Amino acid sequence: MIIGLDVGGTHTDVVLLDNHGLVNEIKVYTDSTDLFSTVLNGLRKITQDINPKLIKRVVLSTTLTTNFIVQGTLPEVGMIVSSGPGIDPMLFKTNGHYYPVSGSIDHRGRRVEAIDHDEVKSIGSKLRADGVRQLGIVGKFSARNPSHELEIRRILKGRFDDFFLGHRVSGNLNFQRRIATTYLNAAVYPIHKHFFQAVKKSLDQQGLKVPIHILKADGGTMNFESSIHFPGQTILSGPAASVMGATAYAPAEEDILVFDIGGTTTDMAILIDRAPLLDPVGIELGKYKTLIRALKTRSIGIGGDSVVRFKAGEIEIGPDRAGYAMAYGGTRPTPTDALAVMGKMTDCDRDKARKGLEPIASEMGISIEEAAQKIFDRTCCLILKAADKMVDQINSKPVYTVHELQEGYQVKPKKILVLGGPAPYFAEHLEKISEYTVTVIPSWKVANAIGAALARTTCEVTLFADTERGILTAPEEKFKKNISRDFTRDQAVQQAYELLKQKALQIGASSEDLEMEILEDQLFNMVRGFQTTGRNIRIKAQVKPGLIQRYKDVVEKLSLQSDS
Repeated sequence: MIIGLDVGGTHTDVVLLDNHGLVNEIKVYTDSTDLFSTVLNGLRKITQDINPKLIKRVVLSTTLTTNFIVQGTLPEVGMIVSSGPGIDPMLFKTNGHYYPVSGSIDHRGRRVEAIDHDEVKSIGSKLRADGVRQLGIVGKFSARNPSHELEIRRILKGRFDDFFLGHRVSGNLNFQRRIATTYLNAAVYPIHKHFFQAVKKSLDQQGLKVPIHILKADGGTMNFESSIHFPGQTILSGPAASVMGATAYAPAEEDILVFDIGGTTTDMAILIDRAPLLDPVGIELGKYKTLIRALKTRSIGIGGDSVVRFKAGEIEIGPDRAGYAMAYGGTRPTPTDALAVMGKMTDCDRDKARKGLEPIASEMGISIEEAAQKIFDRTCCLILKAADKMVDQINSKPVYTVHELQEGYQVKPKKILVLGGPAPYFAEHLEKISEYTVTVIPSWKVANAIGAALARTTCEVTLFADTERGILTAPEEKFKKNISRDFTRDQAVQQAYELLKQKALQIGASSEDLEMEILEDQLFNMVRGFQTTGRNIRIKAQVKPGLIQRYKDVVEKLSLQSDS
């Protein structure tokens, strides 16, 4: 059995799956001030009367790290940045405790300027005096040679609780994004570690001594222990759960829009031939441009519980949420209240919903029923408008799926898959007012939790060879090896696959789920005096995002359960 748990802004969805399909599903309200109690409540309910020994895997998807970043409530951390000549690192300042230092390495990994030990020690003393306990360290070309980052850590060892090094966050070369990524990993670490310890404790108390995985932004998972060192990868795992929950039900050889309509937001994405789109560079969250690999998704502040207003002759939906809909005891009118007045939702207090919409109807000079219809229509129109904008933005740049670059491809979706609690109500109207064919996916209420539960473990490896210098390195994996001048591209690919397999198994993958592929394959000759003196070889390999093999029949069975 597998437990999938997705923490949303309004509800936390929890599912229990076995080889025969969906055993149980529940929803609990999300307490954004106490996510641990929310998760614990969901786990207790889903495991009631279940033998703990039957549960083999738990997968969590959480908005915890994202919320702290968006709200600007991150704890203070220190940042030490070494760039060398040619660029001012202060252009990429992340926070108050941000210090450039001397020392530089060039693009091939050769040391140009040494680190000043006294300078580093002085900065360390200032940070300690200010109460900083987490430290990020970034060198401009650390993905080629991490020695300066390692040297700074050695100088300051024992003065700080935790260190986060730039060369460990990604094998890609992008100084600005590496700084932001390292900073976010350091800043969310105490938050994520507290969450990790709390969840482990609650599972131990319930006798659930099983592997715990957490969903990443790229739609794959990693084991909870590994996530402690890379907590930034959990950012935007919520939208990724929605995409993975819809992937299995998408038709082949078509472009499909996916809408996860929740209480707080609508998350949207696009699938091409069942493959999610990938943000090729990394997440952009607020002012932070990162190297965190992620599915291409968009979240808008429109959901079932978004506050409805009538201002300047127009109906406004969201982007804020002020608790539950009035039909469920809330204090502000929402699209959910409109659905209640329209008779679409029956498990609620329709009179309270009518009372909530009455002032808006009065301002508009129409009946409450007409106001409800217009509010719901406006909500659906705004969602479609946001989707059209997302499609236009995607088509303005090269299109990448999780499998490959689609050179010159133009996304032209004609179908929408909808999931989330109110999915059936929205699907009907979205199809009515658009040219899309709209389908509600099976188990739509908890499809995001199912997607999290069935996602396979993913990772990537970047390998760099410089045959002139005789060096083969993957600093992100703590790998370095001497090579001969006749080292080949095929040997580099083989080594990349070996490192990838080792890494995947270490962070929780099963050998049956190691569907590996090459993402980048570059070779450049180095010429001096009209002679080739060596080659630069760069290989990037990944384990493809997808669903775990041993539960491959579950999706089909879930469809049959839904149809029955």
